[in-house]
Amino acid sequence: MKINLEPNKKVYFASDQHFGAPNPKESKVREEKFIRWLDEIKKDAQVLFLMGDLFDFWHEWNHVIPKGYVRVLGKLAELKDSGIELFMFVGNHDLWMKNYFEDEIGCKVFFDKQYFEINEKNFLLAHGDGLGPGDKGYKRMKKLFTNPVAQWAFRWLHPDIAMKVAIYFSTQNKMISGEEDKAFLGEDKEFLIIYSKEKLKTEPIDYFIYGHRHLPMVLDLNSNQNTAKYINLGDWISYFTYGEFQEDFKLKTFGHASKV
Repeated sequence: MKINLEPNKKVYFASDQHFGAPNPKESKVREEKFIRWLDEIKKDAQVLFLMGDLFDFWHEWNHVIPKGYVRVLGKLAELKDSGIELFMFVGNHDLWMKNYFEDEIGCKVFFDKQYFEINEKNFLLAHGDGLGPGDKGYKRMKKLFTNPVAQWAFRWLHPDIAMKVAIYFSTQNKMISGEEDKAFLGEDKEFLIIYSKEKLKTEPIDYFIYGHRHLPMVLDLNSNQNTAKYINLGDWISYFTYGEFQEDFKLKTFGHASKV
């Protein structure tokens, strides 16, 4: 997909808000901060990419969606109505999306990695879960969660029961995956960096942009004749980081430039 930026317009990226966790009261504080950021970028945003795990859990029945998030959903609809293009990537906590965001907000939803050309720069965009080597346990779990039969069975539960079960397992997975998310593991152990380097051997990518990892990172990658930047967007739990692209990419925190 090709995007040509209009003069003085920008593309923004944000990921891993995990709204709903750890509880509605504490989540609301983070939701209000995120909404203030959306208000701030509205003046010059042409495109907004939400890179996954907007919610700590999300599931859509035919006539029911989870309670809450009214202000976030309303603000996204306001941005779309103002002419800002919205794209959302499904993450490992909200992979049960169907058509609500597309039908009600007009936000295009992706369930897999996507390639974009923005101002003649090549982007590979993905939430990041399940890519690269390792993490076989999670990959098996994702196959179960995305299995049509399993999803059909879950939808037959009353939403009150289904949400209690899902929230329990979601919080057991924790807002941040674990201790390994708090530190850089090294290029030879970071599975998304390994994946990106392999892609760079055969594809002329300028920017790899992911969520999922929670730790904000910007790294230069080199392979053969290709060079690229690897970016992990961080989260809206501890870092409140986001990406901004106009002529080049910048990783910032809400209110000032990030030092990562």
